[in-house]
Amino acid sequence: MYAAAGALRSGRLDKVAKKAHDGIEGEIPVMQVTGLDWTIIAITLGTILLVGSLVARRASKDSASYFLGGRRMPWWLLGTSMVATTFAADTPNLVSDLVRSGGVSANWSWWCFLLTGMLTAFVYAKLWRRLGVTTDNEFYERRYTGRPAAFLRGFRAIYLGVFFNVLIMGSVTLAAIKFGAVLFDLPPEVVVLVAGGITVIFSVAGGLLGVLITDLILFVIAMTGAIFAAYFALEHPAVGGLHALTQHADVIPKMAMLPDFSDMDALVTLLIVPLAVQWWASWYPGAEPGGGGFVAQRMLAARNERHAVAATVFFNFAHYALRPWPWILVALASLIVFPDLASLQQALPNVDPAIVRNDLAYPAMLTFLPAGILGLVLASIVAAYVSTISTSLNWGASYLVNDVFVRFVAPDASQRAQVMAGRVITVLLMVLAALLALQLESATQGFNLLLSVGAGTGLLFLLRWFWHRINAWSEISAMAISFSVSCALAFTELGLAQWQVFALSVAITTVGWVGVTLLTPKTDAATLAEFDRVNREYLAGESVRTGITAMLWAVLAVYSLLFGTGHALYGNTDYALGFALAALIGTWKTVRNILAISETDAAGGALTASTSAPLGTA
Repeated sequence: MYAAAGALRSGRLDKVAKKAHDGIEGEIPVMQVTGLDWTIIAITLGTILLVGSLVARRASKDSASYFLGGRRMPWWLLGTSMVATTFAADTPNLVSDLVRSGGVSANWSWWCFLLTGMLTAFVYAKLWRRLGVTTDNEFYERRYTGRPAAFLRGFRAIYLGVFFNVLIMGSVTLAAIKFGAVLFDLPPEVVVLVAGGITVIFSVAGGLLGVLITDLILFVIAMTGAIFAAYFALEHPAVGGLHALTQHADVIPKMAMLPDFSDMDALVTLLIVPLAVQWWASWYPGAEPGGGGFVAQRMLAARNERHAVAATVFFNFAHYALRPWPWILVALASLIVFPDLASLQQALPNVDPAIVRNDLAYPAMLTFLPAGILGLVLASIVAAYVSTISTSLNWGASYLVNDVFVRFVAPDASQRAQVMAGRVITVLLMVLAALLALQLESATQGFNLLLSVGAGTGLLFLLRWFWHRINAWSEISAMAISFSVSCALAFTELGLAQWQVFALSVAITTVGWVGVTLLTPKTDAATLAEFDRVNREYLAGESVRTGITAMLWAVLAVYSLLFGTGHALYGNTDYALGFALAALIGTWKTVRNILAISETDAAGGALTASTSAPLGTA
């Protein structure tokens, strides 16, 4: 890797580009990070630690403050935090892997989750907010009864808070390892120790409030860095600008936002299965059917229902429409600079061949950035990493403290003891994530594992609010069957395509938990009556139908903005204008739907006094 600033001044960057593109043998020297770059990175890290220390006292007041920020958070802060959390260090790597392997249309494997997100916003956000719980796991003892409900609450807290959470953090830390290897020639152990250590210190001190405040800062830094990375990727001499990129023979086959409809395998894999099955059938962090995880935590921290809805809508707008294209442009440009894995390995001979996959193309493209800009982009990567890991640590600790420690181990634990337990658990979760990261090889590997393990459980999470027949055994069996089936299929040679394995897993799991539901007794009438009492006003009448209609308008707005931006970048003006019009109509309808919620809240008087606060206030 080159000292990019010197390369720009001397013209060596052209030689680097030709070397990487033409496959000329020889090592690229390790890039030199200048004093300006280090200063920018240091300011970012210093800001993170400063915020953590400033809010430490307020965050430590009690467990509600530490894990929910006192339940007084505004929509814009919560929504930005959700976006920043999913703006993980591994996400641009994953997008690069998808684009280089299957083209832009391969991103439907996660674009499809917009349907889940908007359904959560307009149908389920109110339901979660009205429960008034600390974690979404408390739902189980509100909806079900007896030992099965208690077991489910504790088991799921461990299952998600440890197993799934560590897998998420391991994938994100793997991305940090790859950035460290490419940009600094650092061994994985050093990256894990430094990045994880700084993040855990901040997370332990500041709680959710510290996470929310820094997320706002970190998102701005991360988004700015992503835009600069895309700009300089397009300015690379081998690429020659945006127009030249879209005309390049290696790029054109990868540009389509929809798969080739004449290729049935691609159509089924990339579009039909994600839109017909995956979005509702699979549990995936940040896009849980019906809401859950850190998204539910943010909704529970909102000051009222309308802030919970607005936060979730804003998150989905930014997540699916605002962020993807800078990453996609870098991935497309990398196809010219590093056309295959051999060219990546040749350009980065000091990187362990075991982790040289298509997801390494994104950090490899950053090696050409000039001084100052390099520091900004590196700071954005640091920001993305800290934001995601800090949220996962706080979320996981909230599960283990509230749903395991307090519920089963120490019911009389003081607020101070609960906060201390959360801090100890935070450190242990980071250690487990670091150990896992050293075993993984690619971002897609972790993504597929998360999808497969949660396959088939999504429909249950959507229906459990409405179908009284569902009981604790339904959920226990769904988790057990899904996990067992995914493990069995992973080690069985059936000769099936990936989508066929996924569909088979969904079918077996769904049939299994529905069968268990029908064979076991439903929750007792008193518990169901109390559960319905809390949500009766919302569940009655046209509320759910209205929510689904609002969801569809929001989906139209986001997809139109996503595709319109793409066509504008590709130079397709007519298509861009058409999608822009659709985006405006969808956005107008969405804003009206959110305002209608706030008027209903204010008029109904069923909520707390905080309902009168306007959306823009903190």
